[in-house]
Amino acid sequence: MRPPGTSEQLEKRRRRAVQLLESGHTLASVARQVGAAVSSVFRWKQAYRRKGRRGLDAKPTPARPSRLSPAQKRQLVRLLAGGPLRAGYRTDLWTLGRVAELIAGEFGVRYHPAHVWKILTGLGWSCQKPERRAVERDEAAIARWEREAWPRIKKRRATWRPSRVRR
Repeated sequence: MRPPGTSEQLEKRRRRAVQLLESGHTLASVARQVGAAVSSVFRWKQAYRRKGRRGLDAKPTPARPSRLSPAQKRQLVRLLAGGPLRAGYRTDLWTLGRVAELIAGEFGVRYHPAHVWKILTGLGWSCQKPERRAVERDEAAIARWEREAWPRIKKRRATWRPSRVRR
């Protein structure tokens, strides 16, 4: 699995590892310092020996390019932040299907709802389960109960004291 970070950040990490190796550090200590496996550091060392600095160059991300441009993704974030109600939906809940419809309507790009998830996580969005609350919920009564009744009901821990050792 590819580690987190841009290609440039990963390249910088590889260059730092080789620099540490050349200054006399062991494979294990370098791996700890750069947050990589010893086998990876060894592989970077071999690549540096074979190809020099070019062996540590950044490699492109192994994926198909997105069908949404960076500008379209920024616009999508603004649309999502506006909320589903503003986008014309009856409830204030984004679903993958709704986001797929929004993308198709705004940008003319069709995604299966399951693939929308990859776009959203790439934009820093995460799954949030809506908190359900009863319509009849009385917040003032709950706060009063927490303030007055709960301290009386709550079990209290006896203060902890180290036991004496008897000889």
